[in-house]
Amino acid sequence: MAATQDFPIVDAHQHFWDPTLNYYPWLNDEPLIPFRYGDYRALRRRYLPPDYLRDAAGYRIEKSVYVEAEWDPADPAGEMRYVESLRREHGLPTVAVAQAWLDHEDAARVLEQQAAYPFVRGIRHKPAPGAMGDAKWRAGFAQLARHGLRFDLQTAWPHLAEAAKLAADFPDTQIILNHAGLPADRSATGIAGWKAALKAFAACPNAAIKLSGIGQAGREWTAQANRDIVCSVIDLFGVGRCMFASNFPVDGLCTSFRTIFDGFRQIVRDLSLTEQDALFRKNAIRIYGMD
Repeated sequence: MAATQDFPIVDAHQHFWDPTLNYYPWLNDEPLIPFRYGDYRALRRRYLPPDYLRDAAGYRIEKSVYVEAEWDPADPAGEMRYVESLRREHGLPTVAVAQAWLDHEDAARVLEQQAAYPFVRGIRHKPAPGAMGDAKWRAGFAQLARHGLRFDLQTAWPHLAEAAKLAADFPDTQIILNHAGLPADRSATGIAGWKAALKAFAACPNAAIKLSGIGQAGREWTAQANRDIVCSVIDLFGVGRCMFASNFPVDGLCTSFRTIFDGFRQIVRDLSLTEQDALFRKNAIRIYGMD
């Protein structure tokens, strides 16, 4: 499917970074850490809004959501100062999801600092297995609602029962699951487990989900390969709680921006134009408060 400059997108998940200027342990340090897409040395370079817009050529980027890029954990507020400078210079990103370690002693102070930026809409902290049930971690999570912050959750699907309990216990906090719950195991058993876990999480009214990061290491990104993933997510969550996103530049390890979004468009082409607009634009605007 050909892309057109007239097709607008609100990208619900993307990153910028400059490892020559700032410290990102996973990008700056040796050795490489284990990663679902394998060797990621190609990411260890400056990636700024002009680079992103070149990658997105053929689509009209209306707005975007910057998601924390595992910046130096000793200075989480420094990342938002950097994002603020990018916004002044380039006009992107529109809003941001900041870093905070919810189980750290300084969590309350960091959340207050991050929430003070008017463009910050949420927090991401990738919880270790079992962390979402930990009292200290939950004490940090409990402070999000006071600041009007959403929570971007990145966890593999076997931990979604824990996430569903978290969502039920904190119904006033929007939880946005990243990368479709990471359905890396595409075997029949793996997909069945992923769907069951996702169904339990989708039952929580404060849960939403991003269709992003669904590439597979060493395999071509195609609509056919990802159709069941996309359609299953939409069936479980409904159109109104799903958002398409690029996860660029990370998913550039798998394929091009255009291949991903052409594929998304092909998969949902039988939906109404209103439903398609919700998936590609309006849901992200609403969920991340970009009105």
